[in-house]
Amino acid sequence: MSVEGKSPDATLMYAEAGEAGATLARQLRENDAVVRELAERLRATPPAFVATCARGSSDHAATYAKYAFETRTGTVTASASPSVSSVYGAPMRLEEALYIAISQSGKSPDLVANAMAARKAGAHVVAMVNVEDSPLAEAADTVIGLKAGPERSVAATKSYLGALGAIAHLTAHWSGDAALLSALEAMPAALDKAAAADWTPLVDGLVEANNLFVLGRGYGFGAAQEAALKFKETCGLHAEGFSTAEVKHGPMAIVGKDFPVLMFTQDDGTLDGAREVAREFRRRGARVWTVEPGDRHADALPSVAAPHAMYAPLLAVQSFYRAVNALALRRGHDPDVPPHLNKVTETV
Repeated sequence: MSVEGKSPDATLMYAEAGEAGATLARQLRENDAVVRELAERLRATPPAFVATCARGSSDHAATYAKYAFETRTGTVTASASPSVSSVYGAPMRLEEALYIAISQSGKSPDLVANAMAARKAGAHVVAMVNVEDSPLAEAADTVIGLKAGPERSVAATKSYLGALGAIAHLTAHWSGDAALLSALEAMPAALDKAAAADWTPLVDGLVEANNLFVLGRGYGFGAAQEAALKFKETCGLHAEGFSTAEVKHGPMAIVGKDFPVLMFTQDDGTLDGAREVAREFRRRGARVWTVEPGDRHADALPSVAAPHAMYAPLLAVQSFYRAVNALALRRGHDPDVPPHLNKVTETV
């Protein structure tokens, strides 16, 4: 499909990404009772561990869940491989576990099979799903709707941010942290503000790029993974997402003059380390765009300060989606219809 002359604000991706603030507001209003009930259950009978099951963008949301649950509740959280049940048929030992399956469509056979197997194995199964009458929802004990509404662009945007919102909502109630919940209530307006951030310098700098790194750590690691996927998916641009700690274990060897790097940060214990990595890469001549409110470096991108460090990735990704949408068009790609991809991916 020709994209010549198409305006960035004329894509479905642009419109749908801009609905993230409304999506979160709807979640906080419509999901509060079910989330409170689940949180009370988890506090009364703490799970032995949390297992997440997802693919693609939803799996990047699961990465966010790992850091949110572990830092705020102390509950070990790990990703379960869907193929263990759907392909290998191996029984799982999930007694007293919380099992969270995350999906936009809720139709992928492997996720449904794993949710059913997890429930049979003794886990309490939660479906965080946008289509609330889907097979995945039917297989779950508790359904937390993403409330994003129909998403027609192949590239997931509001449903991904909706998954992060659902995870944040559960974390705030489960931890019993009133400050965390209060900060979450400020996020719909903050997301709307983040959607207006102008990241044209990033777009201009990547039009001719062939490769880049996207970095984040802790709460922001899943955002880095998601951004790297979107560069590949919508722009035909090879990108790899790394932790700002893990990038020092080998990958940084290829970072040199003019190598592009996008770095997400949040104001917590990971910030100083991220700044040092940025300084080191810039000393090598790399082009490093940072997402850090208050950063005055020439390649710092405009960003919105988060009401809590845990929510910074939602705001960064919101701004990023508008930028990658524009970049896709500049590189001659339609972000709504990436080649060889379908909206619903049904893996076994």
